[in-house]
Amino acid sequence: TINDETVELVQPYFEMEDYTLQHGKKVCGNVAGLLSWTQAMVVFYGVNREVLPLKANLAKQEGRLKIANAEKDKAQAELDEKQAELDKVQAKFDAAMKEKMDLENDAETCKRKMQAASALIDGLSGEKVRWTQQSKEFKSQIKRLVGDILLCTGFLSYCGPFNQDFRNLLIKDLWEAELRAHKIPFSDDLNLISMLVDQPTISEWNLQGLPGDHLSIQNGIIVTKASRYPLLVDPQTQGKAWVKNKEQENELQVSSV
Repeated sequence: TINDETVELVQPYFEMEDYTLQHGKKVCGNVAGLLSWTQAMVVFYGVNREVLPLKANLAKQEGRLKIANAEKDKAQAELDEKQAELDKVQAKFDAAMKEKMDLENDAETCKRKMQAASALIDGLSGEKVRWTQQSKEFKSQIKRLVGDILLCTGFLSYCGPFNQDFRNLLIKDLWEAELRAHKIPFSDDLNLISMLVDQPTISEWNLQGLPGDHLSIQNGIIVTKASRYPLLVDPQTQGKAWVKNKEQENELQVSSV
């Protein structure tokens, strides 16, 4: 109920010299309390007059703050939602970039392989003529294979007891003529040694003591390839030494009986 008029009416009393707490105590304690109370109410009124607008503004600002916080919470919820969407899109983007890098790496690898293949094809293009010629030769060899096998089997079965000259007579003059008479294709320049044994085997035989001449190698072929047991007429004992060395790992037993 205090207002400006009330404060204005009591103001002259405050200006009096004896309107103090000390003078009031001299008269009466209750009067001193009332005096102090009126002074305090005026001070309170002055302070409260400045505080009330501040309180009103505080309430107003609190209302605005509440609305701003609500808007902030709403905006934060929208931000979180958009951030979640952004995270999903970012994950898709990262996966797409990884796939892109993988595809680029695969494409680069494929490109290198294609370049290597092209270089290989270009490098082997010169072999086409040789391969074509070799293919024709293979077809021709297949046609001549029956006659060649007949000559090889005849050599293994019948040429063992004879020397080199008589072996050539049998093969070149008799058997090849017989094949021509029966129109059986065969190789004119047939090499019985290369047909029946490979070069590494011949080298191994030489290391084991077999001489390197054609007759000795042919004899070695007959010994190892023929189905019947060979009888070696060996005055120089070269064949005996070779057989012993060759069969040493197989625990060959030698008898003088």
